[in-house]
Amino acid sequence: MSADRAEAPAFQVWAPAGLPEVQRGDDLAKLIAVAEPGLADGDVVVVTSKIVSKAEGRIVRATDREAAIDAEAVRVVARRGTLRIVENRQGLVMAAAGVDASNTPAGTVLLLPEDPDASARAIRDGLRDVLGVEVGVIVSDTFGRPWRAGLTDVAIGAAGVRVLDDLRGGTDAHGNPLSATVVATADELAAAGDLVKGKAEGRPVAVVRGLSRVVEQAGEAGAGARALVRAAADDMFRLGTSEAVREAVTLRRTVRAFTEDPVDPGAVRRAVAAAVTAPAPHHTTPWRFVLLETAESRNELLDAMRDAWIADLRRDGKSEESIAKRVRRGEVLRDAPYLAVPCLVMDGSHHYGDARRDGAEREMFVVAMGAGVQNFLVALAGERLGSAWVSSTMFCRDVVRETLGLPPEWDPMGAVAIGRPAQAPRPRAERDAEAFIEVR
Repeated sequence: MSADRAEAPAFQVWAPAGLPEVQRGDDLAKLIAVAEPGLADGDVVVVTSKIVSKAEGRIVRATDREAAIDAEAVRVVARRGTLRIVENRQGLVMAAAGVDASNTPAGTVLLLPEDPDASARAIRDGLRDVLGVEVGVIVSDTFGRPWRAGLTDVAIGAAGVRVLDDLRGGTDAHGNPLSATVVATADELAAAGDLVKGKAEGRPVAVVRGLSRVVEQAGEAGAGARALVRAAADDMFRLGTSEAVREAVTLRRTVRAFTEDPVDPGAVRRAVAAAVTAPAPHHTTPWRFVLLETAESRNELLDAMRDAWIADLRRDGKSEESIAKRVRRGEVLRDAPYLAVPCLVMDGSHHYGDARRDGAEREMFVVAMGAGVQNFLVALAGERLGSAWVSSTMFCRDVVRETLGLPPEWDPMGAVAIGRPAQAPRPRAERDAEAFIEVR
Protein backbone atom coordinates (compact mmCIF):
# COMPACT_ATOMS: atom_id res chain seq x y z
CA MET A 1 0.00 0.00 0.00
CA SER A 2 1.37 3.41 -0.93
CA ALA A 3 2.04 6.02 1.73
CA ASP A 4 -0.52 8.34 0.12
CA ARG A 5 -3.21 5.68 0.36
CA ALA A 6 -2.31 4.79 3.94
CA GLU A 7 -2.69 8.40 5.02
CA ALA A 8 -5.92 9.05 3.09
CA PRO A 9 -8.96 9.96 5.21
CA ALA A 10 -11.09 6.91 5.94
CA PHE A 11 -13.89 5.69 8.16
CA GLN A 12 -15.60 2.43 9.04
CA VAL A 13 -19.29 1.71 9.28
CA TRP A 14 -20.97 -1.50 10.51
CA ALA A 15 -24.25 -2.73 11.90
CA PRO A 16 -24.03 -4.72 15.15
CA ALA A 17 -26.01 -7.92 15.39
CA GLY A 18 -27.91 -9.15 18.41
CA LEU A 19 -30.42 -6.41 19.17
CA PRO A 20 -33.71 -7.98 20.28
CA GLU A 21 -37.16 -6.94 19.12
CA VAL A 22 -37.69 -3.60 20.87
CA GLN A 23 -40.68 -3.23 23.17
CA ARG A 24 -42.32 -0.25 24.81
CA GLY A 25 -40.26 1.00 27.75
CA ASP A 26 -36.99 -0.65 26.65
CA ASP A 27 -33.78 1.25 27.44
CA LEU A 28 -32.22 1.62 23.98
CA ALA A 29 -28.86 2.74 25.32
CA LYS A 30 -28.51 -0.47 27.34
CA LEU A 31 -29.62 -2.63 24.39
CA ILE A 32 -27.08 -0.93 22.11
CA ALA A 33 -24.33 -1.24 24.72
CA VAL A 34 -24.91 -5.01 24.98
CA ALA A 35 -24.90 -5.42 21.18
CA GLU A 36 -21.80 -3.23 20.71
CA PRO A 37 -19.82 -3.00 23.96
CA GLY A 38 -16.72 -1.80 22.11
CA LEU A 39 -18.06 1.68 21.33
CA ALA A 40 -15.33 4.31 21.59
CA ASP A 41 -15.12 8.06 22.03
CA GLY A 42 -15.81 9.82 18.73
CA ASP A 43 -18.04 7.08 17.29
CA VAL A 44 -21.38 8.04 15.77
CA VAL A 45 -24.31 5.73 16.52
CA VAL A 46 -27.08 5.81 13.90
CA VAL A 47 -30.38 4.50 15.25
CA THR A 48 -33.39 3.72 13.06
CA SER A 49 -36.37 5.79 14.18
CA LYS A 50 -38.65 2.75 14.24
CA ILE A 51 -37.01 1.24 17.31
CA VAL A 52 -36.99 4.63 19.01
CA SER A 53 -40.74 4.92 18.35
CA LYS A 54 -41.36 1.41 19.68
CA ALA A 55 -39.37 2.04 22.85
CA GLU A 56 -41.27 5.31 23.39
CA GLY A 57 -44.66 3.69 22.87
CA ARG A 58 -45.48 5.49 19.65
CA ILE A 59 -47.54 2.54 18.41
CA VAL A 60 -51.21 3.50 18.17
CA ARG A 61 -54.37 1.67 17.24
CA ALA A 62 -55.50 2.84 13.84
CA THR A 63 -57.70 0.91 11.47
CA ASP A 64 -57.49 3.90 9.12
CA ARG A 65 -53.90 4.93 8.31
CA GLU A 66 -55.16 8.04 6.53
CA ALA A 67 -56.76 9.29 9.74
CA ALA A 68 -53.45 8.80 11.54
CA ILE A 69 -51.69 10.80 8.84
CA ASP A 70 -54.27 13.57 9.25
CA ALA A 71 -53.55 13.67 12.99
CA GLU A 72 -49.78 13.96 12.48
CA ALA A 73 -49.83 16.44 9.56
CA VAL A 74 -49.96 20.21 9.92
CA ARG A 75 -49.80 21.07 6.20
CA VAL A 76 -50.24 19.27 2.89
CA VAL A 77 -47.29 20.05 0.64
CA ALA A 78 -48.35 18.00 -2.39
CA ARG A 79 -50.91 15.36 -3.22
CA ARG A 80 -51.12 12.86 -6.05
CA GLY A 81 -53.86 10.27 -5.78
CA THR A 82 -53.63 8.70 -2.33
CA LEU A 83 -50.00 9.77 -1.85
CA ARG A 84 -49.55 12.85 0.33
CA ILE A 85 -46.36 14.73 1.04
CA VAL A 86 -46.99 16.64 4.26
CA GLU A 87 -45.27 18.68 6.92
CA ASN A 88 -45.63 16.86 10.21
CA ARG A 89 -45.70 18.22 13.75
CA GLN A 90 -41.91 17.94 14.03
CA GLY A 91 -41.51 20.25 11.00
CA LEU A 92 -40.36 17.42 8.71
CA VAL A 93 -41.64 17.36 5.12
CA MET A 94 -42.13 13.74 4.09
CA ALA A 95 -44.53 11.18 2.70
CA ALA A 96 -47.46 10.23 4.92
CA ALA A 97 -46.12 12.23 7.91
CA GLY A 98 -43.84 9.29 8.72
CA VAL A 99 -46.82 7.12 9.71
CA ASP A 100 -45.71 3.53 9.12
CA ALA A 101 -47.92 0.44 8.97
CA SER A 102 -45.05 -2.01 8.43
CA ASN A 103 -43.15 -3.91 11.13
CA THR A 104 -46.01 -3.32 13.54
CA PRO A 105 -48.97 -5.55 14.53
CA ALA A 106 -52.08 -5.52 12.32
CA GLY A 107 -54.49 -2.77 13.24
CA THR A 108 -51.72 -0.49 14.52
CA VAL A 109 -49.43 2.12 13.01
CA LEU A 110 -46.08 3.43 14.12
CA LEU A 111 -45.62 7.17 14.54
CA LEU A 112 -42.31 9.02 14.53
CA PRO A 113 -40.76 9.93 17.89
CA GLU A 114 -42.45 12.91 19.50
CA ASP A 115 -39.13 14.79 19.78
CA PRO A 116 -36.35 13.01 17.83
CA ASP A 117 -33.63 15.36 19.10
CA ALA A 118 -34.62 14.61 22.71
CA SER A 119 -34.61 10.90 21.88
CA ALA A 120 -31.07 11.19 20.51
CA ARG A 121 -29.93 13.07 23.63
CA ALA A 122 -31.39 10.35 25.88
CA ILE A 123 -29.54 7.59 24.01
CA ARG A 124 -26.28 9.56 24.07
CA ASP A 125 -26.58 10.19 27.81
CA GLY A 126 -27.42 6.54 28.39
CA LEU A 127 -24.39 5.28 26.45
CA ARG A 128 -22.17 7.64 28.46
CA ASP A 129 -23.61 6.26 31.70
CA VAL A 130 -23.30 2.59 30.67
CA LEU A 131 -20.04 2.55 28.72
CA GLY A 132 -18.36 5.78 29.77
CA VAL A 133 -17.94 6.88 26.11
CA GLU A 134 -18.63 10.20 24.39
CA VAL A 135 -20.37 9.42 21.12
CA GLY A 136 -22.65 11.23 18.73
CA VAL A 137 -26.14 9.86 18.13
CA ILE A 138 -28.35 10.21 15.06
CA VAL A 139 -31.96 9.08 14.80
CA SER A 140 -32.62 8.33 11.14
CA ASP A 141 -35.66 7.80 8.95
CA THR A 142 -36.18 7.04 5.27
CA PHE A 143 -37.11 9.89 2.95
CA GLY A 144 -37.76 10.39 -0.73
CA ARG A 145 -36.28 13.54 -2.30
CA PRO A 146 -37.55 16.05 -4.88
CA TRP A 147 -36.05 15.59 -8.36
CA ARG A 148 -34.31 12.33 -7.36
CA ALA A 149 -35.52 8.74 -7.68
CA GLY A 150 -35.14 6.32 -4.79
CA LEU A 151 -35.05 6.61 -1.02
CA THR A 152 -32.30 7.34 1.46
CA ASP A 153 -32.01 7.73 5.21
CA VAL A 154 -31.70 11.21 6.69
CA ALA A 155 -31.25 12.51 10.22
CA ILE A 156 -34.48 13.47 11.98
CA GLY A 157 -32.85 13.63 15.42
CA ALA A 158 -29.28 14.25 16.56
CA ALA A 159 -27.24 14.80 19.70
CA GLY A 160 -23.54 15.43 20.03
CA VAL A 161 -23.09 15.69 16.26
CA ARG A 162 -22.31 18.72 14.12
CA VAL A 163 -25.31 18.33 11.87
CA LEU A 164 -24.13 21.03 9.45
CA ASP A 165 -20.56 21.68 8.36
CA ASP A 166 -20.44 25.34 7.32
CA LEU A 167 -17.56 25.84 4.87
CA ARG A 168 -18.51 29.37 3.88
CA GLY A 169 -15.65 31.80 4.17
CA GLY A 170 -13.06 29.19 3.27
CA THR A 171 -11.52 28.43 -0.12
CA ASP A 172 -11.39 25.40 -2.38
CA ALA A 173 -8.24 23.66 -3.67
CA HIS A 174 -7.85 26.34 -6.35
CA GLY A 175 -8.20 29.24 -3.93
CA ASN A 176 -11.77 30.08 -4.98
CA PRO A 177 -13.92 31.42 -2.13
CA LEU A 178 -16.68 29.15 -0.81
CA SER A 179 -19.75 31.31 -0.40
CA ALA A 180 -22.63 28.82 -0.32
CA THR A 181 -21.25 25.47 0.83
CA VAL A 182 -22.95 24.08 3.94
CA VAL A 183 -22.66 20.29 4.13
CA ALA A 184 -25.50 18.28 5.71
CA THR A 185 -23.13 16.05 7.68
CA ALA A 186 -25.83 14.37 9.76
CA ASP A 187 -27.75 13.31 6.66
CA GLU A 188 -24.58 11.91 5.12
CA LEU A 189 -23.92 9.89 8.28
CA ALA A 190 -27.52 8.64 8.31
CA ALA A 191 -27.22 7.49 4.70
CA ALA A 192 -23.90 5.78 5.39
CA GLY A 193 -25.48 3.90 8.27
CA ASP A 194 -28.41 2.82 6.13
CA LEU A 195 -26.04 1.09 3.69
CA VAL A 196 -25.15 -1.50 6.33
CA LYS A 197 -28.28 -1.64 8.49
CA GLY A 198 -30.56 -3.01 5.80
CA LYS A 199 -34.34 -3.00 5.98
CA ALA A 200 -35.09 -6.61 6.86
CA GLU A 201 -31.98 -8.02 8.50
CA GLY A 202 -32.93 -7.01 12.01
CA ARG A 203 -29.98 -4.64 12.40
CA PRO A 204 -31.55 -1.27 13.23
CA VAL A 205 -28.34 0.38 14.51
CA ALA A 206 -25.13 1.33 12.72
CA VAL A 207 -21.82 2.59 14.06
CA VAL A 208 -19.60 5.03 12.15
CA ARG A 209 -15.98 5.20 13.32
CA GLY A 210 -13.19 7.48 12.14
CA LEU A 211 -15.10 10.76 11.92
CA SER A 212 -14.60 12.03 15.45
CA ARG A 213 -14.20 15.56 14.06
CA VAL A 214 -18.00 15.75 13.69
CA VAL A 215 -18.67 14.65 17.30
CA GLU A 216 -19.19 17.31 19.94
CA GLN A 217 -17.17 17.30 23.14
CA ALA A 218 -18.58 16.16 26.47
CA GLY A 219 -21.31 18.47 27.70
CA GLU A 220 -22.15 19.73 24.20
CA ALA A 221 -25.38 18.43 22.69
CA GLY A 222 -25.13 20.31 19.39
CA ALA A 223 -27.90 22.05 17.51
CA GLY A 224 -29.91 18.89 16.85
CA ALA A 225 -31.42 17.77 13.56
CA ARG A 226 -33.99 20.54 13.79
CA ALA A 227 -31.27 22.79 12.32
CA LEU A 228 -31.52 20.79 9.08
CA VAL A 229 -35.12 21.87 8.49
CA ARG A 230 -35.14 24.80 6.08
CA ALA A 231 -37.15 27.79 7.32
CA ALA A 232 -40.30 28.53 5.34
CA ALA A 233 -39.03 31.96 4.28
CA ASP A 234 -35.93 30.34 2.73
CA ASP A 235 -37.71 27.44 1.05
CA MET A 236 -38.14 28.13 -2.67
CA PHE A 237 -39.93 24.82 -3.23
CA ARG A 238 -42.27 24.75 -0.26
CA LEU A 239 -45.33 23.46 -2.09
CA GLY A 240 -46.39 21.09 -4.82
CA THR A 241 -47.84 22.59 -8.00
CA SER A 242 -51.55 22.49 -7.21
CA GLU A 243 -50.93 23.39 -3.57
CA ALA A 244 -48.79 26.35 -4.65
CA VAL A 245 -51.63 27.65 -6.80
CA ARG A 246 -54.11 27.30 -3.94
CA GLU A 247 -51.77 29.02 -1.50
CA ALA A 248 -51.14 31.86 -3.94
CA VAL A 249 -54.91 32.34 -4.25
CA THR A 250 -55.17 32.40 -0.46
CA LEU A 251 -52.24 34.80 -0.17
CA ARG A 252 -53.85 37.22 -2.60
CA ARG A 253 -55.00 40.04 -0.39
CA THR A 254 -55.65 43.72 -0.95
CA VAL A 255 -52.57 45.52 0.35
CA ARG A 256 -52.84 49.23 1.06
CA ALA A 257 -49.48 49.94 2.69
CA PHE A 258 -46.18 49.23 0.96
CA THR A 259 -42.52 49.44 1.81
CA GLU A 260 -40.18 51.57 -0.28
CA ASP A 261 -38.40 48.47 -1.59
CA PRO A 262 -38.18 48.45 -5.39
CA VAL A 263 -40.26 45.95 -7.33
CA ASP A 264 -38.53 43.53 -9.68
CA PRO A 265 -39.89 44.29 -13.18
CA GLY A 266 -39.22 40.69 -14.11
CA ALA A 267 -41.65 39.50 -11.43
CA VAL A 268 -44.37 41.76 -12.84
CA ARG A 269 -43.75 40.49 -16.35
CA ARG A 270 -44.05 36.91 -15.10
CA ALA A 271 -47.38 37.89 -13.58
CA VAL A 272 -48.47 39.36 -16.92
CA ALA A 273 -47.50 36.07 -18.58
CA ALA A 274 -49.87 34.32 -16.15
CA ALA A 275 -52.59 36.91 -16.77
CA VAL A 276 -52.73 36.33 -20.52
CA THR A 277 -53.45 32.61 -20.08
CA ALA A 278 -56.99 33.49 -18.96
CA PRO A 279 -59.93 32.31 -21.10
CA ALA A 280 -61.30 34.76 -23.67
CA PRO A 281 -64.09 34.68 -26.28
CA HIS A 282 -63.50 33.89 -29.96
CA HIS A 283 -59.81 33.01 -29.39
CA THR A 284 -59.10 36.70 -28.78
CA THR A 285 -56.46 38.32 -26.55
CA PRO A 286 -58.33 41.23 -24.93
CA TRP A 287 -55.70 42.09 -22.30
CA ARG A 288 -53.14 44.87 -22.36
CA PHE A 289 -51.01 45.92 -19.36
CA VAL A 290 -49.43 49.35 -19.12
CA LEU A 291 -46.55 49.19 -16.61
CA LEU A 292 -45.60 52.44 -14.88
CA GLU A 293 -42.06 51.76 -13.72
CA THR A 294 -40.87 55.31 -13.06
CA ALA A 295 -42.00 57.73 -10.37
CA GLU A 296 -42.44 60.39 -13.06
CA SER A 297 -44.91 58.33 -15.07
CA ARG A 298 -46.86 57.34 -11.95
CA ASN A 299 -47.09 60.86 -10.59
CA GLU A 300 -48.09 62.32 -13.95
CA LEU A 301 -50.98 59.88 -14.23
CA LEU A 302 -52.09 60.18 -10.62
CA ASP A 303 -51.97 63.99 -10.68
CA ALA A 304 -54.14 64.09 -13.80
CA MET A 305 -56.60 61.57 -12.32
CA ARG A 306 -56.76 63.49 -9.02
CA ASP A 307 -57.53 66.75 -10.81
CA ALA A 308 -60.25 65.09 -12.89
CA TRP A 309 -61.73 63.47 -9.77
CA ILE A 310 -61.78 66.72 -7.84
CA ALA A 311 -63.53 68.40 -10.76
CA ASP A 312 -66.17 65.63 -10.81
CA LEU A 313 -66.74 65.89 -7.07
CA ARG A 314 -67.15 69.65 -7.27
CA ARG A 315 -69.69 69.22 -10.06
CA ASP A 316 -71.52 66.82 -7.74
CA GLY A 317 -71.68 69.55 -5.10
CA LYS A 318 -69.33 67.90 -2.59
CA SER A 319 -67.75 70.12 0.05
CA GLU A 320 -64.03 70.80 -0.02
CA GLU A 321 -63.65 68.87 3.25
CA SER A 322 -65.45 65.86 1.77
CA ILE A 323 -63.33 66.08 -1.37
CA ALA A 324 -60.11 66.17 0.66
CA LYS A 325 -61.12 63.05 2.60
CA ARG A 326 -61.95 61.13 -0.58
CA VAL A 327 -58.68 62.12 -2.21
CA ARG A 328 -56.72 60.95 0.86
CA ARG A 329 -58.45 57.56 0.71
CA GLY A 330 -57.38 57.20 -2.90
CA GLU A 331 -53.69 57.63 -2.15
CA VAL A 332 -52.99 53.87 -2.08
CA LEU A 333 -51.90 54.13 -5.72
CA ARG A 334 -49.52 56.98 -4.95
CA ASP A 335 -47.89 55.12 -2.08
CA ALA A 336 -47.05 52.07 -4.19
CA PRO A 337 -43.59 51.81 -5.80
CA TYR A 338 -45.05 50.27 -8.97
CA LEU A 339 -48.32 50.61 -10.89
CA ALA A 340 -49.93 48.57 -13.63
CA VAL A 341 -52.96 49.68 -15.62
CA PRO A 342 -54.81 46.72 -17.20
CA CYS A 343 -56.72 47.68 -20.33
CA LEU A 344 -59.45 45.94 -22.31
CA VAL A 345 -59.42 45.81 -26.10
CA MET A 346 -62.34 44.48 -28.10
CA ASP A 347 -60.33 43.28 -31.11
CA GLY A 348 -62.07 40.24 -32.56
CA SER A 349 -65.44 40.96 -30.96
CA HIS A 350 -68.60 40.41 -32.96
CA HIS A 351 -71.03 43.18 -33.85
CA TYR A 352 -74.64 42.06 -34.15
CA GLY A 353 -76.43 45.39 -34.56
CA ASP A 354 -78.67 44.38 -31.69
CA ALA A 355 -78.32 46.14 -28.31
CA ARG A 356 -79.01 42.98 -26.28
CA ARG A 357 -76.54 40.77 -28.13
CA ASP A 358 -73.92 43.52 -28.45
CA GLY A 359 -74.19 44.15 -24.71
CA ALA A 360 -73.69 40.45 -23.97
CA GLU A 361 -70.70 40.43 -26.32
CA ARG A 362 -68.99 43.18 -24.34
CA GLU A 363 -69.81 41.45 -21.07
CA MET A 364 -67.99 38.34 -22.32
CA PHE A 365 -64.88 40.42 -22.93
CA VAL A 366 -65.19 42.13 -19.54
CA VAL A 367 -65.41 38.71 -17.85
CA ALA A 368 -62.26 37.65 -19.73
CA MET A 369 -60.57 40.84 -18.56
CA GLY A 370 -61.52 40.08 -14.96
CA ALA A 371 -60.10 36.57 -15.29
CA GLY A 372 -56.85 38.05 -16.59
CA VAL A 373 -56.63 40.55 -13.74
CA GLN A 374 -57.29 37.80 -11.18
CA ASN A 375 -54.52 35.69 -12.72
CA PHE A 376 -52.26 38.75 -12.52
CA LEU A 377 -53.01 39.37 -8.84
CA VAL A 378 -52.57 35.70 -7.88
CA ALA A 379 -49.27 35.50 -9.77
CA LEU A 380 -48.05 38.62 -7.95
CA ALA A 381 -48.92 36.94 -4.65
CA GLY A 382 -46.91 33.93 -5.79
CA GLU A 383 -43.96 36.30 -6.28
CA ARG A 384 -44.52 37.48 -2.66
CA LEU A 385 -45.66 40.89 -3.91
CA GLY A 386 -48.63 42.68 -2.41
CA SER A 387 -51.22 44.31 -4.64
CA ALA A 388 -54.42 46.33 -4.61
CA TRP A 389 -56.79 46.57 -7.55
CA VAL A 390 -58.43 50.01 -7.59
CA SER A 391 -61.21 50.90 -10.02
CA SER A 392 -60.38 54.60 -10.37
CA THR A 393 -59.07 54.62 -13.98
CA MET A 394 -62.46 53.35 -15.18
CA PHE A 395 -64.02 56.68 -14.14
CA CYS A 396 -61.66 58.85 -16.18
CA ARG A 397 -60.65 56.74 -19.14
CA ASP A 398 -60.12 59.68 -21.47
CA VAL A 399 -57.74 61.29 -18.97
CA VAL A 400 -55.79 58.04 -18.59
CA ARG A 401 -55.57 57.46 -22.34
CA GLU A 402 -54.41 61.02 -22.97
CA THR A 403 -51.84 61.04 -20.15
CA LEU A 404 -50.36 57.66 -21.08
CA GLY A 405 -50.69 58.09 -24.82
CA LEU A 406 -52.88 55.03 -25.28
CA PRO A 407 -54.91 54.17 -28.39
CA PRO A 408 -58.58 55.24 -28.21
CA GLU A 409 -59.78 51.63 -28.32
CA TRP A 410 -57.91 50.70 -25.09
CA ASP A 411 -60.26 50.86 -22.10
CA PRO A 412 -58.46 51.18 -18.73
CA MET A 413 -59.97 48.72 -16.28
CA GLY A 414 -58.76 50.05 -12.97
CA ALA A 415 -55.17 50.13 -11.75
CA VAL A 416 -53.06 47.72 -9.69
CA ALA A 417 -50.77 49.04 -6.96
CA ILE A 418 -47.80 46.69 -6.48
CA GLY A 419 -45.10 46.48 -3.83
CA ARG A 420 -43.78 44.70 -0.78
CA PRO A 421 -46.43 44.68 1.96
CA ALA A 422 -45.50 47.00 4.83
CA GLN A 423 -47.23 44.75 7.36
CA ALA A 424 -48.77 41.31 7.65
CA PRO A 425 -52.40 41.22 6.54
CA ARG A 426 -55.09 40.94 9.15
CA PRO A 427 -56.72 37.52 9.51
CA ARG A 428 -59.35 36.94 6.89
CA ALA A 429 -62.76 35.78 8.03
CA GLU A 430 -63.47 32.24 6.93
CA ARG A 431 -66.04 31.92 4.16
CA ASP A 432 -68.09 28.75 3.92
CA ALA A 433 -68.07 27.73 0.28
CA GLU A 434 -71.45 26.06 0.70
CA ALA A 435 -73.00 29.47 1.34
CA PHE A 436 -72.18 30.42 -2.26
CA ILE A 437 -73.40 27.24 -3.92
CA GLU A 438 -76.79 26.26 -5.32
CA VAL A 439 -77.19 22.72 -6.62
CA ARG A 440 -79.88 21.83 -9.13
